[in-house]
Amino acid sequence: MTGATETTETPGPGPRDPAPPPVGGVLWSVAGDLRGLLMLPAALTLQVAHPAVGAGVDAYSVFRTDPWGRGERSLRSALLWVYGGEAAAEEGRRLRLLHRTIQGTDAHGRRYHALTPANYAWVHATGFPVYQHALRYLHRPLTDAQERRLYAEWLQVGRVLGIHDRDMPQTIEEFWPYYRKMLAEELEATVVVRELVDPGRPVPPPDRGPLPLRLLLRAVWPVVEPPLSRFRRFITVGLMPPDAREAIGLEWTDGQERALRRFARVVRTVVPALPERLRYLPPARRARAEARRQGRLSGAVHRAR
Repeated sequence: MTGATETTETPGPGPRDPAPPPVGGVLWSVAGDLRGLLMLPAALTLQVAHPAVGAGVDAYSVFRTDPWGRGERSLRSALLWVYGGEAAAEEGRRLRLLHRTIQGTDAHGRRYHALTPANYAWVHATGFPVYQHALRYLHRPLTDAQERRLYAEWLQVGRVLGIHDRDMPQTIEEFWPYYRKMLAEELEATVVVRELVDPGRPVPPPDRGPLPLRLLLRAVWPVVEPPLSRFRRFITVGLMPPDAREAIGLEWTDGQERALRRFARVVRTVVPALPERLRYLPPARRARAEARRQGRLSGAVHRAR
């Protein structure tokens, strides 16, 4: 793989900035919901199964030395794409600038650049199949119309990230052949994939949050961390689409599938019963409150449970 001529593009703000997904759409219902946190590990792991993406994360990311900070920053960025309003496109430009210097050689000796369209577009593309699969468990299956709406909104997220339409399948009918081709010809269990699904990989105690909570977690971490790591693998592999799971070579048993379905039933019961201040992450909650004040949140196409 080689770099692309557009890898140095970092357009400034302007009147033609792409808008984020619409208020009241599918993503507004699900992206900032607590259940979105459970979907992120599967999407991130699917991203780094691409050799070029995996090599870039392996060489440049701080996910080993600062996992909690890296996770917090990634989540904050992803929420801006959906709920950020005018700040969404600014965040897209910031990310492209951040990735301009990420380049090197992958495990097969091929040159890569993070902003090569095929690489950057794959990072974006992974969100749609993970959402489409995980929503069946954690919310409810999408209707055909909702699935098409979700894909249209995900294309809009791609534009926010600075990806050209020519580099993204423009319809669901175009997406699935592209996705299957990527699974068959590109993806593999990269070094980073193996680390992310390894329950034995040590993770330091959280260094975010109130000091008393951090001190408590530090004290009990030797006891708490092993089951949390096993759960991390369970939810990462379980919420990854089965065809992607198979392409990467991740094992998943019938017993694990039954356990995932039991867990999902509990989540589907508990989370919708929570008040909005607990159900939605702070950036989503603030954006929803502001949209409600402006009278823009009524008549949502999809109200997930």
